[in-house]
Amino acid sequence: GVKLLLNGLCSNTTVKSLDLKGNNLRTVGAEALGKLLRENQSIRSLILEWNSLGVWEEGFSFFCQGLAANNFLQRLDLRNNQINHQGAGELAMALKRNASLQELDLRWNNIGLLGGRALLNCLHSNKTLKKLELAGNNVPSDILKAVEQALDHNQDRQTILSETHSRTHVLSKEVLSLKNEKAKQFLDLMDTIDKQREEITRSSRMSTARVSQLQEALDEQHSIMNSLKAKLQMTEAALALAEQKVHNLGELVSAMKQEQTSVAERHLKELQQQKQEGADREGKLFRELSAASEKNLLLRNQVDELEKKCTVQQDQLFHVKQDLTNTTAELKLRAVQAEERLEVEKKKFKQSLEDMESLRLKEVDRMTQHVEASERSLQERIQRLEAIRIALEEELSQVRAAALTERGQAEEELIKLRNQARLEEQQRLEQLQEKLRLMTELRDEAQNCYLRQKQVVGEVQAKANQLSLHADGLRRQIEELQQDLNIKEQEKVTEVNKVKVELQEQIGHLQAERTAQEGLREKIAALERQLKALSSNHRETLLDKEGEISMLLERLRMKEAEISRMREEEAQRASFLQNAIMAYVQGSPLGPVSPRK
Repeated sequence: GVKLLLNGLCSNTTVKSLDLKGNNLRTVGAEALGKLLRENQSIRSLILEWNSLGVWEEGFSFFCQGLAANNFLQRLDLRNNQINHQGAGELAMALKRNASLQELDLRWNNIGLLGGRALLNCLHSNKTLKKLELAGNNVPSDILKAVEQALDHNQDRQTILSETHSRTHVLSKEVLSLKNEKAKQFLDLMDTIDKQREEITRSSRMSTARVSQLQEALDEQHSIMNSLKAKLQMTEAALALAEQKVHNLGELVSAMKQEQTSVAERHLKELQQQKQEGADREGKLFRELSAASEKNLLLRNQVDELEKKCTVQQDQLFHVKQDLTNTTAELKLRAVQAEERLEVEKKKFKQSLEDMESLRLKEVDRMTQHVEASERSLQERIQRLEAIRIALEEELSQVRAAALTERGQAEEELIKLRNQARLEEQQRLEQLQEKLRLMTELRDEAQNCYLRQKQVVGEVQAKANQLSLHADGLRRQIEELQQDLNIKEQEKVTEVNKVKVELQEQIGHLQAERTAQEGLREKIAALERQLKALSSNHRETLLDKEGEISMLLERLRMKEAEISRMREEEAQRASFLQNAIMAYVQGSPLGPVSPRK
């Protein structure tokens, strides 16, 4: 009858508790119970008191296998079932694999010392069992205490796990709520952005249509502006004047360098004379100081003159730069205009003129490249000259400071240390020699820069000659074109006046549209600010939640570390208990005794 009942309960999903107390179950019933535990997933409590299951070893082993495979049973009552130490060992093996049983009642059985050890060992691997009753089983008190400690440890662990699960569940709910809120806000923002984009696209379409109209009008004006080619002659003359100015500036620079070399030679001669007269200088120091002061005054005057010349040269260079920039701009405009006219007139000429026009375009490109290269070279020269001027000013300041220090040293030496005048003169001579070396090095650098500038000037002059030749050819072509253009200009002047009137009207419309677009831009900027503020608020909330999550994770890690430490302590305690029990068993009077047959 039990077999039929249990086979029917294998597929049941509603029964939660089953009480079979005092039914004299045997091997068949134990096997049916094992099958029930393997297949049923709803029973949480099973009471098997007063059934003598431990007598039938095979059936009880099958029951233990079913218990090991079950992960749903939470309470099991096996009181008064005559379970011996072997049955306890099988139960221990089953409990090692079971992960759901929380309460087990084994009171009033015959488990004994070996069965208690087996159950204690299984508690090291089983972490879910909270309650284990072993009263009336002849189990020593030490093992009972160890079992109680292991059960307490399991209870603490499960409470910690439940708390962590509850906290994680709460945190997951909060994270989901935040995600939903963010998704809603993001969707709202996307809707507003889509509406703004639609408005912007509409305004852009209107503006593109109007811009296309304006571009057509501008294209007509470009065809009219091609008549400005006549100004190329004026720009060529300006270029020639600029070249003459550059040549004059180069001559001025060379004159300045010659003056600097002459001054340096004078200083060298004076130093040589000072070396020869070093022995007789003790009584003539006052005279030499006066002469040096006069020379310093002369040098100061010369420096002032040089500074004035440098300022004049800088002004001239600035004017040259302005002229060059103006001429290059006009050249570029005229080159563009010439290209457009030639493209318009290519259709009228024959195939033979196409080759000439391609050559002319290449020449115009070369002219523009040469002009840009000349501008760069002039700018580099100006920078070099300014650097040289700054270096010369620094050298003059150093010479002045050195002269002042020498004066003070000479006066102090005359008053205090006449005997050490010779040594100080030698030191001064060495300092002057070093200064002369520096001056010579600077002079060599200036000469090298001057030679480089000469080379660059030569190259620029050659390029200018080439440009003049190309310009002559272009002049001839331009004169031929001017005759045709003068006729067309008279016709186009009337058209230009009409276009100006139309453009003024269109400009008024465009200004009104600009004001409207500026209002839209202000609205867009305000919306973008709102978006930034919302995004910053969301980021702050996210950072706060992430900080809280990190704190909770750190707490979980600390709890896991404590649990691992407690596990290790319990393992050590269990090992100590096992060693103590083994020592107790070996040292007892009922210790190892040879069996009697």
